[in-house]
Amino acid sequence: METLGANSAAEQTQNRDDNDVPREDFGALQHGCDHYRRRCKLKAPCCDQIFTCRHCHNEATVVCAICNTEQQVSNLCSNCGVKFGEYFCNICKFYDDDISKNQFHCNDCGICRYRCPICSKSVFNMSNSWERLDEEIAATAMPEEYRYEVENLCNDCNHTSKTFFHIFGHKCQHCNSYNTRVITSGETGNHSST
Repeated sequence: METLGANSAAEQTQNRDDNDVPREDFGALQHGCDHYRRRCKLKAPCCDQIFTCRHCHNEATVVCAICNTEQQVSNLCSNCGVKFGEYFCNICKFYDDDISKNQFHCNDCGICRYRCPICSKSVFNMSNSWERLDEEIAATAMPEEYRYEVENLCNDCNHTSKTFFHIFGHKCQHCNSYNTRVITSGETGNHSST
């Protein structure tokens, strides 16, 4: 019995530092970057480099593929003047020469980035994005088996309303926001888990 107690005390000592701080709390608030205090780094799959956070990754410099000049992020090379991409988003540092994709990011999108992570309310004026979704939904008919009403809860105004199911989103009938979540599945009327 004594040996077990001694081993247990030794294990507890090994899991603490000199100031008697538990190992899992070691270095808290002492590491990270200007954006986040954290004790880990992220390996970006796009460039295979290590960064403290996605914002630090996006603040990285860009290298011109034509003249190899390293420079601050922009859409034009400061040395040879070549355009880095026909499409460029300065917020998320996204470049693409293939504009046939009709891509749009951040200010023109906002769905994945401009929602408060705590209360889920839209952080910016999203009316332009909601208008674009209105157009996309009007132009994209759903197959017959998906034409049913769903009840949704609006994250912006907290009202519930019914609208027709659509893969692109569900519009709040009170404030016209698409920042909503389905709370019933239309065909069965049962509450959903999402």
